[in-house]
Amino acid sequence: MTPTIPQTPLFDYVIVGAGTAGCLLANRLSADPSCRVLLVEAGGRDNYPWIHIPVGYLYCIGNPRTDWLYSTEPDPGLNGRSLRYPRGRVLGGSSSINGMIYMRGQARDYDAWAARTGDPAWRWDACLPYFKRHEDHWRGDADARAAFDAVHHGHGGEWRVERQRLRWEVLDAFAAAAGEAGLPASDDFNRGDNEGVGYFEVNQRRGVRWNASKAFLRPAARRPNLEVRTGTQTLRVLFEGRRALGVELRPAAGGAPQAVHAAREVILCAGAVGTPQLLQLSGVGPGALLHAHGIPVVHDLPGVGENLQDHLQIRAVFAVEGVKTLNTLAHSLWGQAGIALEYLWRRSGPMSMAPSQLGAFARSSPGQPGPDLQYHVQPLSLDAFGQPLHRYDAFTASVCNLNPGSRGQVHIRSPRAEDAPAIRPNYLSTPEDRQVAAASLRLTRRIVGMPALARYRPREIKPGPAYQSDDELVRLAGDIGTTIFHPVGTCRMGAAGDAGAVVSPRLAVQGLAGLRVVDASVMPTITSGNTNSPTLMIAERAAAWITGAAG
Repeated sequence: MTPTIPQTPLFDYVIVGAGTAGCLLANRLSADPSCRVLLVEAGGRDNYPWIHIPVGYLYCIGNPRTDWLYSTEPDPGLNGRSLRYPRGRVLGGSSSINGMIYMRGQARDYDAWAARTGDPAWRWDACLPYFKRHEDHWRGDADARAAFDAVHHGHGGEWRVERQRLRWEVLDAFAAAAGEAGLPASDDFNRGDNEGVGYFEVNQRRGVRWNASKAFLRPAARRPNLEVRTGTQTLRVLFEGRRALGVELRPAAGGAPQAVHAAREVILCAGAVGTPQLLQLSGVGPGALLHAHGIPVVHDLPGVGENLQDHLQIRAVFAVEGVKTLNTLAHSLWGQAGIALEYLWRRSGPMSMAPSQLGAFARSSPGQPGPDLQYHVQPLSLDAFGQPLHRYDAFTASVCNLNPGSRGQVHIRSPRAEDAPAIRPNYLSTPEDRQVAAASLRLTRRIVGMPALARYRPREIKPGPAYQSDDELVRLAGDIGTTIFHPVGTCRMGAAGDAGAVVSPRLAVQGLAGLRVVDASVMPTITSGNTNSPTLMIAERAAAWITGAAG
């Protein structure tokens, strides 16, 4: 039975999820003092110190204070393995625990969205102003500022983008080797064509993580028309017929669930896992799934929870000689003390590192229309994320397929919001994805075999030179592949008449009123790179449509 809804609206907009998109939307919508905005977050405040020290992602991922602690179902493409599936559970969402890499993807990604949805608003040239609107692109010196690229970048916005604060000799050598293998040097991966090799730019401000909470929520926090509730679980969306009236919340202090009314819209920003779960719990989704869990069907919408896409990374480790890496530097007490002091006094050094420093974008074969591989290269190695660093010098070259054909699902397991959904990415489930996996490992070996790295005598530790045939490499990819934390697509947008679409090109839920989705789940196809900043752009576009400020 639907709880009684107050007759007088408490809020104009209720935003569920104070992650990347939710923080920006709360800022933009509350800028109108006549609008009352409620932002609801199941996690806590972002006052945990390790959120803000860049290397602190090691202490945030896998920590129930900041991470939902999801796991995937056993995956046939991974030879039956399950993976940890980190998602931010804190103000700022995944922008509080991610790798901080600023990446937009490729122009062809957005042009494909426009073609698929029939809406030219998603073309690259139409999206670019919405990336620039909140960007604060900072190269850090007078010469760089004089050469600022105002065509492709913004300055003075909330979303800080900086160069990384350290370089590594072994990474410079990898970049040179990639050049010898045919990749051009790049000092900017964000102009619409990211092919090449270079150091990533990061969302930091002078060596401190810059998350969506700092960027967008804190500047709006004192507005009397914005209320932020943390530690508050959203149980379901409430409907009258096919109109969303509000949400049912479990208060942070406990007690009976509460109904909150939204006079204009409920906006779901819970992410590619949380948003389809909440829709299904609310009676919106595949009818058979809802019936199986005893949930009354409000709207049979078969695409909810389908179309899950992610970037699967394959980590190759190479031992080296005669060059410093973090492995040995961090194993001595003197080295650890020096690292801590450098960060304390200069906000630089290894504690300011993003998880990956050097990037490369390449083609798995000459026939690819654009780069379909992304490398994250690190001056360190370990057996698995969260494990100790190896005691020998080494680097890791992780490579992922940017445009996977594999599609998965997110489905509820029960009618209870506290029960995590079943996450099935279905990695490597297409012949093309398996072929790209084998080709990517071969390209990694070719780069490492170039003269620029020869003086360090690189030796393949993982996966190991014994794996040579395509079948061996594909089996290996299933054994060692892991998520790079980019789930998207589970509430994808589409044109009218698209039976698999969940939202319209303007992000309103198909067949319902007063309900919108604004997060990475609306992407029809995954972007060719890290997904955090594209999610901000989606939120910026949505804010303009909601407020009538779209240009």
